[in-house]
This record gives sequence, structure tokens and C-alpha cells, in this order.
Amino acid sequence: MKKITVVIGAMAVVMAMVTGCGSTQDKTTKESNTAQSNTTDVQKETEDTAQGKTFTLGFDANFPPYGYMDEDGSYVGFDLDLAAEVCDRLGWELVLQPIDWDAKDMELSSGSIDCIWNGFTLNGREDAYTWSDPYVDNSQVFVVRADAGITKAEELAGKVVNVQADSSALKALQGEEQSALTGSFADLIQVPEYNTAFMNLEAGAADAVAMDIGVAKYQIASRGDEFVILEKPLASEVYAIGFLKGNEACRDAVQEQLDAMAADGALSKIAEKWGVTDSIVLGK
Repeated sequence: MKKITVVIGAMAVVMAMVTGCGSTQDKTTKESNTAQSNTTDVQKETEDTAQGKTFTLGFDANFPPYGYMDEDGSYVGFDLDLAAEVCDRLGWELVLQPIDWDAKDMELSSGSIDCIWNGFTLNGREDAYTWSDPYVDNSQVFVVRADAGITKAEELAGKVVNVQADSSALKALQGEEQSALTGSFADLIQVPEYNTAFMNLEAGAADAVAMDIGVAKYQIASRGDEFVILEKPLASEVYAIGFLKGNEACRDAVQEQLDAMAADGALSKIAEKWGVTDSIVLGK
């Protein structure tokens, strides 16, 4: 009798840990015929938990080095490696779901994804999601051509600036604090992703790109010394993982593993692989 009690107790702990995180199996069960018996539903849920949780991560597939498609068509990146390590430690199956960034809230609220984890800025969204602890410093900066003779933001007056739609850089430029600066531009053009912005910058169709510093450093490293980052940041922000408001159970399970990774060095190792070591704030 004692052995049976221990097994049931352990199962309850596992189920409590994953409650609130969606899974392919769970969603299928919820969408099944409502006439199905409660006993069958409970049995199905127990079997799914025993087989392992499915964790669906929503990300922008054009946001290197945090998440993107590489040359062989695989999805790779710093955030994706972090999520893979978290899921390995929890015994979950990781599902990578590229999303239209403009539709991220719809994807999350509909249950299509379990979280938004891909260079997702917390600042200004504090009350819109249930957040993990910040893990990356994400300053917003300007990138210009090295031969442009531009050394500070004030020198962008009369210039064309590119920025990604629905990005933190765009929100910073549209904020009251930067209204004078933004108003001095000849034009502020929104682009769908930063590869387009850099092509415009390279071709002379844009004079500067406003963007996340981690992405800027990655783009510059992959393109040589053709571009530089202006010294003074546009804004200082942090990245965190956004879960559906109220989904503390899923957040807590993920956060526990991230904290452990910060403590045992796994986070630093992944950060070093992707060149973002200097931006890590979790555990410091």
C-alpha cells in the first residue's frame, strides 16, 4: 500500500508541474467529443503526462542570433538552444513554431503556442503577460555604414532610418522621450525583418537601422566591418519569456530550469556559442 501511495504522489507532483502548459495531446483531448466520459479524459491525461509534455515555442524565424532559419533550412538560435536544454531537463518534447510576429498575441491566446520566446522585450509589456525573469540585456541602438561619417544620433537629422515593424526599437522611437529625434528624420520606414533593413543600408536606401543590440552585433559580425553601432543606446531594455497571463505553472517550471542552468554554467556555455555572453543578466 505504501508503494502505491508513493507512485500516486509522484505522479501528482509531475502533473502539477506541467499544469497550465499546453501540449499537442492535451489540446487534442480538449477538442474531443464532449460526450466522452470523464474517466476516459483522466486516463488520457495521465498517459500523456507519463509519455512527456509537448512544449510549443513561438518565435520569429528572422531574428538571429536568437531564432532563425539557417542555410540548410533548420531553425537555430540562442533562445531555441535555451528552450531545448530546458525541455531536455524537464523531459518535455520541444516543438518550434515560427509565427508572424504581428500575430503573436493571437497565437498565444488561442493556445497554438505555449510561450513567446525569441528576443521578446519585457519593458512596456509588464502587465500583458506572465513573464519569466529577465535573462538578456537588450539595449536599442542605431547601426550605420562605417564610411557614413555619422557618430551620434543627432546626426541622423534629415536621414532615412529603417526599423522592424512592431519592434522595441520602433516603440522607443515613437515614444515621447524620442519624439524630437524621430521628428528630425527625413523618413522612418518600417520593414518586415532586419535582413531587409541591412540590404537597404548597404544599398544606400537607408542611412541607419534602429534595432536590438544583440541582433546588431550578430549582423555586423556576419557582414564584416562595413557597419558600426553608434555609441549611445537609443533605449535600455531586457528580454524575458512571455507566457499567457495567469499561466504561472508553466512559467515556474521553465524558470526553475533556467535558474539551474545559470548556476551550473549551461546558460553561459550556450551564450558563448551564440556570442551573447556580455548581454546575459540572469544569475548576475
